Amino acid sequence: MKKFSIVIAGGGSTYTPGIVMTLLKHLDRFPIRQLKLYDNDGARQKVIADACEVILREKAPDINFVATTDPEEGFTDVDFVMAQIRVGKYAMRDKDEKIPLKYGVIGQETCGPGGIAYGLRSIGGVLEIANYMEKYSPNAWMLNYSNPASIVAEATRRLKPNSKILNICDMPVGIQERMAKLAGLNYYNDLEVRYFGLNHFGWWTAVRDKQGNDLMPKIRDYIAEHGYLLPGMNEEPSWKATFGMAKNTFALDPDRFPNTYLQYYLYTKFEAEHMDPNHTRTDEVREGREKFVFSECRRIAKSQSIEGLKFEPDDHSNYIVDLSRAIAYNTHERMLVIVENNGAVANFEPTAMVEVPCIVGANGPERLAMGDIPRFQKGLLEQQVAVEKLAVDAWVEHSYLKLWQALTLSHTVPDAAVAKKILDDLVEANKGFWPELKKDAKVKELELSLN
Repeated sequence: MKKFSIVIAGGGSTYTPGIVMTLLKHLDRFPIRQLKLYDNDGARQKVIADACEVILREKAPDINFVATTDPEEGFTDVDFVMAQIRVGKYAMRDKDEKIPLKYGVIGQETCGPGGIAYGLRSIGGVLEIANYMEKYSPNAWMLNYSNPASIVAEATRRLKPNSKILNICDMPVGIQERMAKLAGLNYYNDLEVRYFGLNHFGWWTAVRDKQGNDLMPKIRDYIAEHGYLLPGMNEEPSWKATFGMAKNTFALDPDRFPNTYLQYYLYTKFEAEHMDPNHTRTDEVREGREKFVFSECRRIAKSQSIEGLKFEPDDHSNYIVDLSRAIAYNTHERMLVIVENNGAVANFEPTAMVEVPCIVGANGPERLAMGDIPRFQKGLLEQQVAVEKLAVDAWVEHSYLKLWQALTLSHTVPDAAVAKKILDDLVEANKGFWPELKKDAKVKELELSLN
């Protein structure tokens, strides 16, 4: 079997050790000759890389390991780019979440104003990585799971239309893992599903096993009572609330299973009121995963041993390995991918970047037709896709007005006045990360009248 060369772009991420462990677990299915970490923050990446070097030396010494901040070294001679960047790191995520909460609006990293802010930071970084890949390894594929995936996907559709970029998300996979367990199965791809939506904004319309048996009746009653919370699972408080809240979003359409993130759009007031503006999800991550990953990496590097190793393969990266294999070996596996709609959802915007099942092979994804969608979902999706397109318009055109429109149109924001206050704070916070936005005469005139 051919052995592959991979670069993890965003090597300093707390998810990197889990990805490395998953890649090592599946070497018999997806052999690797070279693994690189690339990050523009060398100091942060070094902590992760020093531990990964020890892990690879003890578990797979034949794999060439490289950690670098040099684009040419990082992206030369690679088959796959696994991109997981966070432009602005947790310091900016903290602002994404806390600035909207000042105004009673949901503070969340991929939804609402915080997601839009993060999206405008991510676009440039993802495009930069795509450019490096095309320059140094033009035959490689980029598997991008940098958030917010819908805004990034719209930007790459528009600005990199011919690039070999697949925008993906592990959240549906994580939910399908729970569905599989409820149905007595072992793995997310023991299921065959029909699903439609935007990233973090979708619904399952069918869940079957490989023999074609309908599993929805078997798990519907459980979800109606418990959401996606499973007994015996040790959940962080915010995730426990999220998985439990799915029963409330499910109540709005008991014929379809909802993505968890719909809670932010369908129960906006409740969610905003139950967020602590002084201690958000960012603080939980810093106190939990961030602290654990970096302390464990330092312990491994200091001991130069993997004895007592606490890192394990995770669902997040299982999906990435499966997707890489589908491309590498032309397996035509059925997977959820974010693609240009182009008729997959028949009664929806053709250029929307939708998340739907695709058959994935050596030439990328081939979308499957999901047919027409109901009016309730169509109305919500049309509003949200307009938000995402306006956000990308704002980045491309450097337009303050388009970004104000995007925030105003978001289902999470009550009106244009609140949207403008949030936007002005976000503009100030994102100096050096966003393009410099231009205000037209009408906006300036409005500001004078408001003052």
